[in-house]
Amino acid sequence: MRSFESLQNELLSFISQFESCAVAMSAGVDSTVVAKAAHLALGENSIAVTATSASLASGELDDARRIAAEIGIVHRVVETNEFDNPLYVQNSKDRCYHCKTELYSQLDGLSESLDVQAVFNGTNTDDLGDYRPGLKAASEHSVVSPLAECGMNKRDVRVLAEGWDLPTWDKPASPCLSSRIAYGEEVTPERLQMVDQAEQWLKENGFVNLRVRYHGGDIARIEVP
Repeated sequence: MRSFESLQNELLSFISQFESCAVAMSAGVDSTVVAKAAHLALGENSIAVTATSASLASGELDDARRIAAEIGIVHRVVETNEFDNPLYVQNSKDRCYHCKTELYSQLDGLSESLDVQAVFNGTNTDDLGDYRPGLKAASEHSVVSPLAECGMNKRDVRVLAEGWDLPTWDKPASPCLSSRIAYGEEVTPERLQMVDQAEQWLKENGFVNLRVRYHGGDIARIEVP
């Protein structure tokens, strides 16, 4: 396993080749590590951008704001409109592609208005082996993945996060709420609210690693260790 120092040096060196950047930052460990690295390497020439919509779980936006403030990076919030796209709502296996296309389109416009050279995401090498249609959208919009470019996996990311004392260093993965809806079942704000309320109730009762999956007929499957 690579040391914190070597990981830090490699990531900051990679990011330093850019004059400025916007980081697509959720409240998860991967993108917060990229945001921290961007701020260390580029200072005021970096910004973090968090997208909000009905697919964002309760508390995640507040967490993103708090983490950005701790890092010291300028933080913007954009509202995405993926629910206006029927291809997203119908929830086929490429749903994530349509979501990320909307996100990166918003970031393209913001980056242009702010004169930012590059858009970064939090993709790491472990993500590259999964089925992730969102990666296609990233490629189409020339989004840069500093972690993957530096050959860093999830373990490396957590080493960096812990070394930088980021509050996300041991946070479980938390993909968007739409990922809880079974393929073929329409994604609606109402269904996502049901899932969100169920997951928040479980968290309030002591569960940390969890999912509530929505199936047809308003059936929920609860996954906990």
